[in-house]
Amino acid sequence: MSRPVIAITVGDPCGIGPEITAKALALPEIYEICRPLAIADAGLMYEAVKIAGVNLSVRAVGSPTEGRYEYGTIDVLDLQNVDLSQLEYGKVTRMGGEASFQYIARAIELALAGEVDAVTTGPINKEAINLAGHHYAGHTEIFADMTKTRDYCMMLIDKNFRVSHVTTHVAYSQVPLLVKKERVLKVIELTHNALLKMGIASPRIAVAGLNPHAGEDGLFGREEIEEINPAIAAAREEGMQVDGPVSPDTIFVKLRGGQYDAVVAMYHDQGHIPTKVIGFQYDDATGKWGSVAGINITLGLPIIRTSVDHGTAFGKAGKGTANPESMVDALKMAVKLARY
Repeated sequence: MSRPVIAITVGDPCGIGPEITAKALALPEIYEICRPLAIADAGLMYEAVKIAGVNLSVRAVGSPTEGRYEYGTIDVLDLQNVDLSQLEYGKVTRMGGEASFQYIARAIELALAGEVDAVTTGPINKEAINLAGHHYAGHTEIFADMTKTRDYCMMLIDKNFRVSHVTTHVAYSQVPLLVKKERVLKVIELTHNALLKMGIASPRIAVAGLNPHAGEDGLFGREEIEEINPAIAAAREEGMQVDGPVSPDTIFVKLRGGQYDAVVAMYHDQGHIPTKVIGFQYDDATGKWGSVAGINITLGLPIIRTSVDHGTAFGKAGKGTANPESMVDALKMAVKLARY
């Protein structure tokens, strides 16, 4: 598998997904490592190429086997589901939600059938998806449902900074109810297996506490004692190197310093905030993002799925200023996992 076929769902047509896809595919290095196939509307990608200001042509195809995968031309599996006369950049629309959902569904179908080797997803808007009648909290839940996967989790990555999540898109009040031994253990196992696939022979995993100071022996909560510690003990019995529960206010410093290969976070913001502080750079004086690094992987699926680690950035849509860094990183990780 010298050049795996990577399906790229471009995300919400009203956001920056099509633009960053075009910018990523303007890099010769991407074609050196994979055969990228955009799942989109061909007319939308023509517009994206113009907005991105890249010298590329767009070629509509009906299946992955029709792709030429040659640098200079974007092969687009054309779903013909965007009316350009009705397209409004930067807006939440039913059309945008429906189109982006169809891109995802088709990519999953192709991956399950073995017609593509991995899927890399562009940003979607959850409100638009739900407006179109598809009631999911996000990409992760769509992939899990459509692949009939019960045990899965989200992992964010920025170079050697890797964070898995026990819970994600739920109200904070629900998090303590969901932090259970079985779930924490499963996320540790998924994380361990993912690190092996990334070439780490002996993964070192740290598990964050839920409460301040990891509960301080029950002073600030008992979740660590009753649920998290037993999960860690079970993981160690399975032969995994697991430390914790580690106080959430120091665990990410240790991860960044190289003490661990990954951290298991208990909830969305516990893991997302440190990852984005490291990977994202914003300059208020210029109003520009100097870096938008980091990717999102769904662990536990029967197919490979990587994603950008940012949203649709409606405020930037259609302006040609979007940073494709996260898309490039997500494509490279998809290739790495596909080759494994």
